[in-house]
Amino acid sequence: MSQFSKMKLFTGSANPQLGQELADFLGIKLGSVSISRFANGEIYVRYEESIRGVDVFVVQPLANPVNENLMELLIMIDALKRASAGRITAIVPYYGYARQEKKTAPREPITARMVADILTTVGTDRVVTMDLHSPAIQGFFNIPVDHLTALPMLAQYIKDKNIQDGVIIAPDAGSVKKAEKLAARLHMPLGVMYKRRPAPNVAELSFFIGEVEGKTPIIIDDMVDTAGSVMQVVQALVDRGAKQEIILLTTHGVFSPPARERLNHPAIKEIVCTNTLPLTEDKALPKMHVLSVAPLLGEAVRRIHQNISVSVLFD
Repeated sequence: MSQFSKMKLFTGSANPQLGQELADFLGIKLGSVSISRFANGEIYVRYEESIRGVDVFVVQPLANPVNENLMELLIMIDALKRASAGRITAIVPYYGYARQEKKTAPREPITARMVADILTTVGTDRVVTMDLHSPAIQGFFNIPVDHLTALPMLAQYIKDKNIQDGVIIAPDAGSVKKAEKLAARLHMPLGVMYKRRPAPNVAELSFFIGEVEGKTPIIIDDMVDTAGSVMQVVQALVDRGAKQEIILLTTHGVFSPPARERLNHPAIKEIVCTNTLPLTEDKALPKMHVLSVAPLLGEAVRRIHQNISVSVLFD
């Protein structure tokens, strides 16, 4: 059993819907916290109930606006620390700045490490996250990190469709391992696209490996931002004779403009993402299907609070 007598769950303003779903799954009431802005934009946080000695979980993906939501999370954690919370776990389903996890040119920052340092310094005791852009980011923390994945639920969604001629597509070298795992689960062949990135949000096709002619492509990626990279893959698949019934799977639907217009491409039949990030009306398309990660996160929270192994949820 947990050393803490109570567990409380709070949510920031980045994705309150997910926070409520998580509370519903756990069968508890969301904790009461007041979050507001001063006239100059500074953030004010005050917890409206006692948290002394409590096992506290805070839900706050680093959604757009990333800097605002990161600062809000830090202030929430600072307030918890100063109110003598027993243990503070930050549930960050989408970890912002994850694409800056290494130096690719001189005089660049490693911002993913900086965010990890800040979260630790402010008083976070544990982090729960999902499908990091680079799994190595776990090593940036000196506190426990539970790195969950949406791959099993995405795989089950495709399995239920009973696609007979599917081929799993890795859109770049970084997504090959994830694509291999999905292909193994679904007993489907694998195709890999290699590309280079001359600038942020810019991708250029290098070469493609795999047979896709007459097959139904299923693209798997950890996140889709502006969808420029996705469109390179889609065009390459169409040029190689793949069926124009492409299915796109992603954990994090960032969908920054002009993603909505790009994803409306007629060759894309369906877009499947999770609710780690809020899907607002300006980003949604009729062919988008959203899977909830609340049960997965909820089970992780339950196991952390009860000091039960969380590793069974990693796969």
